[in-house]
Amino acid sequence: MTELFMLIAAKYNYCLYVILMMIGLYAMIAKNNLMKKLVGMNIFQTAIILFYVSIGFKHNATIPIIMGDHGHGGHGAAINAADYMNPLPHVLMLTAIVVSVATLGVAMALCVKVYQRYQTLEEDELRMRLSEKIKS
Repeated sequence: MTELFMLIAAKYNYCLYVILMMIGLYAMIAKNNLMKKLVGMNIFQTAIILFYVSIGFKHNATIPIIMGDHGHGGHGAAINAADYMNPLPHVLMLTAIVVSVATLGVAMALCVKVYQRYQTLEEDELRMRLSEKIKS
């Protein structure tokens, strides 16, 4: 039991990301208001981005810029790749942040249009109004 507690304490950030993901997933599934669903989607995306940034971190690592006396193509000493962190997860998450903001902006614009047309953002009322519209 203490081993499990020590493992959880050592990886507390992953537990927080999972909790954030579950909060976002709950909001997307359980809420009927479209804006609340958007907030849940944003929380879920943020948790995933934080997760990927945290797995890209390496203790005692430096940025992967190799400089030496011989320039970029020099034949100096051997380079240990374990001393450098991988920048790819961080770069990909910057792209994911941009996509997340764009997705949120477009979704909010759609919510504004839906509200202007139907005067509600509740899924049940929208479904009811759309079914009445199809019947008539």
